Amino acid sequence: MLMIFMMLIFFIMPTFGPILGYYFGLVLEPLIGFNGRYPMLTLFFSGLIVVCLSSLFTNFFTDWIKMGESQEISRVFQQEIAKARKEGNTNRVKKLMKMQPEIMKKQTEVSSGTMKPMLFLIIFIWPIFMWLKTFLSGLSHYYFTLPWANSVSFFSKPFLMQAWLWLYLIFSTIVGQVIRQGLKYISWSNWWKNVKAKIKPSSR
Repeated sequence: MLMIFMMLIFFIMPTFGPILGYYFGLVLEPLIGFNGRYPMLTLFFSGLIVVCLSSLFTNFFTDWIKMGESQEISRVFQQEIAKARKEGNTNRVKKLMKMQPEIMKKQTEVSSGTMKPMLFLIIFIWPIFMWLKTFLSGLSHYYFTLPWANSVSFFSKPFLMQAWLWLYLIFSTIVGQVIRQGLKYISWSNWWKNVKAKIKPSSR
């Protein structure tokens, strides 16, 4: 069901994305358009909105505790099985291999949960990109300066993507890391100190 809905979204959004972008623009342009005078600020705040939405949806749908446990279990499992093979302990290897399907099942459950935010992110983020591209292309002056260039177009392609997308990625990466780590810290703060003691497999 999830994959079917994702496919529908990908087919529908190219058609309805620009329409939604227009209506998103009715809200966004008065807030962060700055009458076209500060396009870099518009880019920054657009990235901030997208990152906040992405982080909130991801944090809402992702069980960070289960993800942390799954990652730690997988790490310890790999260490234990490597140790058993190195020591030639075939009985230990067999016991660990019997545990592997259950570990893989838990990893699959956790990873499937991280896909759920994509449905909402596409619905919200795609229209924002549509509006941002339209907004920037409508500016009378869509150039910015760099230490090594006096005039760079937002729509030039220095490396595969247009410059405005690179600027968005830089802004969103920096701000996104701070927001995501903060949300993770809130989710993890009361349990992490006991994780290893609870989930490390017995060495017997």
